[in-house]
Amino acid sequence: MEDSKKYYVLAYYLFTPLANPLEEVKRHKEFFATRDVRSRIYISQRGINGQMSASASAAEEYMAWLKSDERFSRIEFKIHTYDEHVFPRCIVKFREQLVALDREPDMALTGEHVNPKRWREMLEERDEDTILLDVRNEYEWRLGHFSGAELPALETFRQFPKFAKELREKRDTQKTKVMMYCTGGIRCELYSALLKEEGFEHVYQLEGGIIKYGLEEGSKDWLGKLFVFDDRLSVPLSEKEEAPPIGKCHECGVTTETYYNCADMDCNEFFLACPSCAEASKGCCCIECQSSPRLRPFVKSARPKPFGRWYRYQEEKKSEKDE
Repeated sequence: MEDSKKYYVLAYYLFTPLANPLEEVKRHKEFFATRDVRSRIYISQRGINGQMSASASAAEEYMAWLKSDERFSRIEFKIHTYDEHVFPRCIVKFREQLVALDREPDMALTGEHVNPKRWREMLEERDEDTILLDVRNEYEWRLGHFSGAELPALETFRQFPKFAKELREKRDTQKTKVMMYCTGGIRCELYSALLKEEGFEHVYQLEGGIIKYGLEEGSKDWLGKLFVFDDRLSVPLSEKEEAPPIGKCHECGVTTETYYNCADMDCNEFFLACPSCAEASKGCCCIECQSSPRLRPFVKSARPKPFGRWYRYQEEKKSEKDE
């Protein structure tokens, strides 16, 4: 991180009681007002879940500022660098739920946190009574996942409680060891508690998620790339070593690690596509979407970004006409 021209990309979360989350939203906005920061941060009565990109100086100031608050002193930041901002604007919002699950698991029941080094050892020690469980959405694990992982076909976070109940019917909850992982760790905090509520006794969660594993252990036992919820869409798990690609174009089947989100504003689905198929389909995931009345224009790019909101596209069109 010696190149000061690069932006820091931070991922972090912490469950901590906040008596007045709206005041915390205000404090964050005031802190960011004079700094080069773009973000997607959610704050609730249960804590904070944040992602942001910032200049090196702004990122360092923010991390020090947040950790100086006793409520956030235990927070851990996972840091990547990138050559530009990875969020379009600075968003800090109050949310009832840090993860959209529509229920409140007993957080006293979370799984055992396993650091990346021990996780790597556990991957090698796995036996037939151990499940390696990817708890991300399907479009995430299609791009990359740990070798040998069970990959539930989940479209949204809210579907996990149903999956947990089905898993209980298939496996011995006393004997089975569940190793679960997600992108940054926060989903496992909730999902591990759900599995405990379903009776699973031996539940382990990757501390700091896949991001921390990649930063500390590299790409060992990993296939493909990591899906991220920002303008990058996909990143290598480790800058030091490549992992075998596993992504396939949804049209022609050729190997690709490029994600697009559908140009149809009323669809917006993420899909893997090679450049030629993406261009031929006008950036749409299917034929039906190509005739949408709210179709955003496809722009050919080596590093495609998610499409912006419809109102922002309309504003850009108006600005172009005015010029």
